[in-house]
Amino acid sequence: MIYSTATVPVNPQGETPLSRAQVWRGLVLKARDARLFLPPNLCTRCEVVEESATHIVREATIAGGDLREIVSFEPERKVTFFQAAGPREGAIINELFEDEAGALQLRFYCYTGLRGKTPFGPEEQAEQAQFDSDQGYKAALLSTLKRTRELLAEGKL
Repeated sequence: MIYSTATVPVNPQGETPLSRAQVWRGLVLKARDARLFLPPNLCTRCEVVEESATHIVREATIAGGDLREIVSFEPERKVTFFQAAGPREGAIINELFEDEAGALQLRFYCYTGLRGKTPFGPEEQAEQAQFDSDQGYKAALLSTLKRTRELLAEGKL
């Protein structure tokens, strides 16, 4: 099994401040269409195939792999991606919260496994190392906030 977590401040010094509502809108946009937030050509398809007031189901092709996710929303607090089909099983969470000083933070955490692979085997160990690296989910959080600021500046948020 793979467990990874990363937390970044939403409003570091020198960046355009984002409100909780603005970050939330960015997270919802990312859930609905990952292509807007991931590096070019990493996500080649992302479509919502079902939706309700509390969740969507999306199908996507990311890094050449097809997946299906049930994405649940806890408004302005948490987005959870349940891996229904694809290379992973488990859950990936993006959470907004205030730290002890009242500063808005964005946290990623996941508990996943690789379907058809040995638990804690070499494939899962390699994925764990990737998630925890400088190019892993911390970089994804920072990229999400950067893209949210760009969409805000473009009047698209």
